Amino acid sequence: MLDAKKIAKTVKELVKPISENLGFRLFDVEFKPENGWVLRIIIDKEGGVTIDDCEELSKRVSALLDVEDVIPQSYFLEVSSPGLTRELKEKWHYEFFKGKYARVFLKEKIDNKQEYTGYIDSTDNDNLVLRLLDKTIKIPFEKISKARLDVEKW
Repeated sequence: MLDAKKIAKTVKELVKPISENLGFRLFDVEFKPENGWVLRIIIDKEGGVTIDDCEELSKRVSALLDVEDVIPQSYFLEVSSPGLTRELKEKWHYEFFKGKYARVFLKEKIDNKQEYTGYIDSTDNDNLVLRLLDKTIKIPFEKISKARLDVEKW
């Protein structure tokens, strides 16, 4: 049986040095079925990512994956930027986007709410600190089901 998460992790380890060498921050790697399998590599850099940036990384990654042969079936390779409403999956994502506006969905309610929007204030080992309009709230990372940057509405 195909282990998509393991493949994504392996690809991430292979691609990270290439990405960094080109001046990109490797934001995420996904491998999932979408009308066939898609290997999605998401990169970012100061000032934003261009189509040429995506094309350059795509060429290098494609050649590397042909040699390493870590994906045992056909797939589509997609290299892109994370976009304005990018999903926040790892702790460093929250740290990197400190001060940005985000929408956070919880696995269980905190203060009778399961969704919060506010500014990413800080993080510690176990928590995200989100600055709301009227207060600051500490949200344990383990209680976050999904989070993404959002368009500011204040």
